[in-house]
Amino acid sequence: MLRRREDWERLEEQTLASYAMRARDSRGRRFPEPAHPMRTAFQRDRDRIVHSAAFRRLEYKTQVFVNHEGDYYRTRLTHTLETAQITRTVARILGLNVDLAEAVALAHDLGHPPFGHAGERVLDDLMRPHGGFDHNAQSLRTVDWIEVRYPGFRGLNLSYEVREGIIKHSTFKNRSAAQEFDALLYPCLEAQIVDLADEIAYLAHDADDGVKAQMLTESDLEHSRLYREARLAALREERIETPEVVRYQTVRRLINALVTDLVAHIDSELAKAGIRQVEEIRHAGRALASFSPEVGEQVKELRQIMRDRLYRHYRVTRMTEKAGRVLRQLFEAYMAEPRQIPEHVLLRSQQEPLPRVIADYIAGMTDRFALDEYRKLFDPDERV
Repeated sequence: MLRRREDWERLEEQTLASYAMRARDSRGRRFPEPAHPMRTAFQRDRDRIVHSAAFRRLEYKTQVFVNHEGDYYRTRLTHTLETAQITRTVARILGLNVDLAEAVALAHDLGHPPFGHAGERVLDDLMRPHGGFDHNAQSLRTVDWIEVRYPGFRGLNLSYEVREGIIKHSTFKNRSAAQEFDALLYPCLEAQIVDLADEIAYLAHDADDGVKAQMLTESDLEHSRLYREARLAALREERIETPEVVRYQTVRRLINALVTDLVAHIDSELAKAGIRQVEEIRHAGRALASFSPEVGEQVKELRQIMRDRLYRHYRVTRMTEKAGRVLRQLFEAYMAEPRQIPEHVLLRSQQEPLPRVIADYIAGMTDRFALDEYRKLFDPDERV
């Protein structure tokens, strides 16, 4: 049996919660396009994101460990896929639009520069006289402007709800690019849950990578009640002794505990606020997606341990400082002589300020490309 777009939209009407966003109720695209015969608007958005160049480049962008430190560490792409998987689970349990939630999750880090948050800090510092740099705003800019895939417009021409979810990821009220979407309103619940899925994914999996890299120890993580209880459950229930399997089962239980708390608390908040419609979520005046107060405090505890023991570890600091020097010198070299930038990129400076064009170019680089470019510009023995 073939299912057409109308069938999917009818299925959404029959199965989704009343507060879920329906594809047929989308506010549409900036450039009108005929509806697809087989896919809903949000299914189409998800597919456009997956096929974008920016999505492919996430494979070689840093999560915590610089890409060449080891093939077994998570990258920005694997983190994105893990976030999307958790997002789908949460959305499905709550009766939300899984296609919309997944599209936002897959796009949430498209604007992340190379070398993780170190790269973002350096670019923001360099771009401060020119409007600053924020990876969430850059993710929206990537899908709206930088990707060139269609003859009639720039960007991917995603639907309003996906674009809003991208720019309203995390704290957004002071983000200038959010003004187009009314920064006083919250995004639909499908977008809100991506924030929490993102946090669940990076806390659990960064802990896993940190132990694997021997920058974190089990005793470090034992100070976290969340991790301690998950590990004790793994040891008690599975009766396993192999350290790798214990670690995997601990991470699995940690994710399960956080997802279970999250969906239960969101359900409670929706009932308490009497939420029935999407517009009520937008006008709630606060985010309705959050952990329960008790688990929220435990998440803060784990986040602080990760910050103190992993993100500030001397090896991570060395990697981030090195990365910062690379990006800073690339930016300064391009500003001093813009003709070192490929011609097709430099052409954008006819429409936009040169610093923004350079920031776009650097933000789109993978770790590997940035290091290669650095060698080409500064190593006299390297071929250009």
